[in-house]
Amino acid sequence: MGIIMSRPQSPPRLYLDKKRRQWVIRDGAAFVRTGCVKGDTVAAQEQLARYIAEKHKPAPSNSPTVVDVLTAYAQEHLPDTLATNNAAYQVAALSEWWGDKWVSDINPQSCRDYASRKTPAAGRRDLETLRAAVNYWHNKRVKLTTVPTFWMPKKPEARDVWLKREEIASLVWAARRRPHLARFILIAYYTGSRSGVVLAMKWDQIDFEAGIMKRLAKGRSASKTKRAPPVRIGRRLLSHLRRWHRLDGGMNGIVCHYNGGRVIKLRRSWDGACRRAELPNDVTPHTLRHSRATHLMKSGIDAWEAAGSLGMSVETLVRVYGHHHPDYQKKAAEAR
Repeated sequence: MGIIMSRPQSPPRLYLDKKRRQWVIRDGAAFVRTGCVKGDTVAAQEQLARYIAEKHKPAPSNSPTVVDVLTAYAQEHLPDTLATNNAAYQVAALSEWWGDKWVSDINPQSCRDYASRKTPAAGRRDLETLRAAVNYWHNKRVKLTTVPTFWMPKKPEARDVWLKREEIASLVWAARRRPHLARFILIAYYTGSRSGVVLAMKWDQIDFEAGIMKRLAKGRSASKTKRAPPVRIGRRLLSHLRRWHRLDGGMNGIVCHYNGGRVIKLRRSWDGACRRAELPNDVTPHTLRHSRATHLMKSGIDAWEAAGSLGMSVETLVRVYGHHHPDYQKKAAEAR
């Protein structure tokens, strides 16, 4: 007679208190209030992820639960990468659905069931994180009895959404009463850096004399697909940075801070500024990176130099943004 594994206890999860219209963490018979209102789902998920990480200590196993795998990945791997800012949100979202399942429950059909609850892009991002967590456990912790087979929604086509310079100026003006947001917008645009890099940026990563910004803090590493090389700072941005540094009293803290604290993810401040600037609904913080790449190409900047400044490969730059270059297929179009 074979060994029957008992189902793991349901992990802590979010529960909406309809009477108070607030999110609560439900952990067995216990209820832990988050203080987050109904509309602040992201903040509630971040609190859930922190609660799980503090309480749950994964035990070595070749047949672990999914919550074990996700927690180990979030605690041991993500803090040293660029993905830290989105880790709490993704781990919480995945844990709510997968947390009471074993890794052996992961298969193409269960992946489809999970992805059916989300947009194709969001479902793919979450499942990529889950796959990375499973691979981390298998390669760095304990070899799994069986490595599961994943199914992924199709990768969405790159969207050609970018802002004109006057729209970016309007966005900065709309954020003038939110200093952390105004700083974020200017740094993200003028360096073309990803949101996670800008929000985690500390003053000691900026060399004012050389005019160089190190995208990565000491001891942190970029992922294989997300490069983060140093970038030269232009005169406009350097002037802003010097002024902000003086306002911060020359302290060595977070550059885009909110009352001295770190901003994990832009939510209501970004949405509010976009509304005031009358920008389309599909504009996100990542749009600033798209806009920078587009403007560099439109200005005729050499692809090698532009790619180095943005921290992306020349191949990706040319494939996604090359059609904006004034010399794009010029000779081919005029050939007889």
